Amino acid sequence: MALQKVVRSTVIDAPIERVWAVLRDFNSHDRWHEVVDHSEIEDGKPSDRVGCVRNFTLQDGNHIREMLLSLSDKDYVSTYTIIEATVPLQRYVATITLKPVTDGQRTFWHWASSFATPPGMEADLRNMVAQGVYEAGFANLKRHLQLGSNAGRSHLRPTSTKPVLQASPVVAQTIKVREYGDAVQLRAESSEVPPPGVGEVRIRQTAIGVNYLDIYLRKGWIPELLPLPGTPGMEAAGEVIDVGPDVTSLLPGDRVAYMGPAPGSYTSVRNVPVAWTVRLGAGIDDGTAAASLLKGITADYLLRDLGRVKAGTRLLVHAAAGGVGTLVCAWARNMGALVMGTVSSEAKARIARDNGCQHVIVTSDYTFSAAVHHISQGADVIIDGLGDAAREENFAALAPCGHWISLGQASGPLQPISPDWLVGKSVSFSRPVAFAYVATHAVLNQRAERVWQAFRDGILLPVQTEQFALKEAATAHARLESRQSTGSLVLLPG
Repeated sequence: MALQKVVRSTVIDAPIERVWAVLRDFNSHDRWHEVVDHSEIEDGKPSDRVGCVRNFTLQDGNHIREMLLSLSDKDYVSTYTIIEATVPLQRYVATITLKPVTDGQRTFWHWASSFATPPGMEADLRNMVAQGVYEAGFANLKRHLQLGSNAGRSHLRPTSTKPVLQASPVVAQTIKVREYGDAVQLRAESSEVPPPGVGEVRIRQTAIGVNYLDIYLRKGWIPELLPLPGTPGMEAAGEVIDVGPDVTSLLPGDRVAYMGPAPGSYTSVRNVPVAWTVRLGAGIDDGTAAASLLKGITADYLLRDLGRVKAGTRLLVHAAAGGVGTLVCAWARNMGALVMGTVSSEAKARIARDNGCQHVIVTSDYTFSAAVHHISQGADVIIDGLGDAAREENFAALAPCGHWISLGQASGPLQPISPDWLVGKSVSFSRPVAFAYVATHAVLNQRAERVWQAFRDGILLPVQTEQFALKEAATAHARLESRQSTGSLVLLPG
């Protein structure tokens, strides 16, 4: 059977670094190519790792799986092959090659492939690849780069009705803390957001995640992280409105979420390093992203890196109906763990059970160790956000050689833990910081993709959020501290 060959080329009016930033991402095509409906990388692998497989559907309903065979950042070349498809393209191998045009601000793009076809379908399939894939792709990417990633993709994301801002300062609504204390210290002010600097993007935020860490900052428990006056908040989602120098991986109109080690997300517009950001694809709305990026990545490293949870692990999760707790319970149950959890009311117990917690302990006074030993003779892993009020009970609940992960301190800062105390049960203790587990942009993207995939696969249930206007941040904090909230809290800029 003779191989068919299709070769097409074009010139893109953009620097090679910007064009390559889009094309080297093996999972970017559902953001710029109109023929693609939805795409995802299998097994949570990075989308620039040789050997990764993208699994996607076309607008006409066809389904294709392709593997990345090679990728060269030095030569701007990538090669891939079809490994499964409902389209009868057999032994399909394609190569994308970029070269800079002489003036340095434009890019020559060469796209070539070879494939076999069933007899009699040669002309039709050559035409489909040449026009429907390659030539249409050229036009789509040009529009994507010229107008931003909303162009031509209205079926994937809502087109913003707000104009794209120019590179000049803009006024934002921002929540400030000028004195440490209770929730009334959160006050809305106007602030000026300058153009993004080198390596930064400016984001019009549509949803902002609220975490217990924000309360610690507001109270002044970690003053070095939030010096006064300061703005709390570690995560948000929104739309890129402009990019700073040296940013080639994002464009105005791209939907993103971010988490970062420096607070400041309680605002309507913010500049952040591009290294803090992850793209949002179809199926992940802004509210879910803002409510779940930091919490989902926290669940990921707690279960995989620290807890090393597997089938049969006896896991105790405090605040099992909360934002992190529901994600941890659902994911751990899918891994085969025996999941126990504490909550403060029967209403929260129902939520915890719905999210995979098999044994729910309802307690309002931090007593639970006897129940844990009755259920499972102790916990192999405890995920503790309660703090000092539960200190003695946590130690009592641990099984020999167990691991106690101190994630938060809702009841107050944990008093020092003596190694001599731990040795009595030969247990270990850790106090992790989430941002240490996303030290590189590649790792951040890998963990985020694992979270989004867990939502798409139904392992994690749709996030239940309580929503507040940004100016109501004080009300949201009071709600979270009351222990009456369930799920995740989100602030919505006006």
